[in-house]
Amino acid sequence: MAQARHEAIHIDEVPEPTYEKKPGDTDWRPLRIHFGITSFGVNAFTQPEAGEVVVIEHTETEESDTRHEELYFVSKGHATFTIGGEEVDAPEGTLVYVPDPDAMRSAVARAAGTTVICFGGTPGVAFEVSPWERKYDPAFTAP
Repeated sequence: MAQARHEAIHIDEVPEPTYEKKPGDTDWRPLRIHFGITSFGVNAFTQPEAGEVVVIEHTETEESDTRHEELYFVSKGHATFTIGGEEVDAPEGTLVYVPDPDAMRSAVARAAGTTVICFGGTPGVAFEVSPWERKYDPAFTAP
């Protein structure tokens, strides 16, 4: 069977995985899983409420067990990132690049419905699914 040449879908139509959400949690759109992307990580996070976390506080070392560099894109709304203790104002359309996997990072939505798309991978290394994401990926089978 030939692979499709393309797929187009609105971000709001990407199904969320089944997991127990708590008040204040983001809406997670697992873009990598949806499209079957195997060369890089990509996810979208939408925070319905202003003032709530849209990107959880983490590093790409201890918390994720990877060494990803990450590129965040605020596709809708407005966020304030905190990276290594420094605040970065990120209105809609802003790209925030975090090359240091040890840098603590997070973001808070400043507008309801803020959506942040995150792209990540380890420089010079073939992509592997992050350990936290494996449990949601039906294509992943442990060795």
